[in-house]
Amino acid sequence: MNPIYLLDTCILSEPIKPNPVELVMKKLHKYEGLMAIPAIVWHELLYGVSRLPEGRRKRRLFAYVMDVVAPVFPVMPYDDHAAWIHASLRTQSESEGKTLSFADGQIASIALSNNMILVTRNEKDFTGISQLHLENWFELV
Repeated sequence: MNPIYLLDTCILSEPIKPNPVELVMKKLHKYEGLMAIPAIVWHELLYGVSRLPEGRRKRRLFAYVMDVVAPVFPVMPYDDHAAWIHASLRTQSESEGKTLSFADGQIASIALSNNMILVTRNEKDFTGISQLHLENWFELV
């Protein structure tokens, strides 16, 4: 089955926190096999780990990214279709006098181009994108 949920970085970061939010953890288990990550989030994870100083924390996070995230979550590309949608989103946002961050626009466009639900805690980053389906797994629905 194709992935339905596109996970933002804040969702992937939750399992490695000392006290992860139980609701998020339940959803991650419930929707196993139905989740993917956008290429931009993959970049954020790799970049974040590579910037850390050498040590136990860096090794632990690198192992999480490579041993847990990489084999479990397919990476959805920012391709020509997503770029087309992204250009439209930026144009619409600018015409409304708003600024959509480039990375958030890429993430939203990947979700839209693949007809996926974007899962994030940062809903405000995606306001104004009416056609985007969002879920916040940190809140009860």
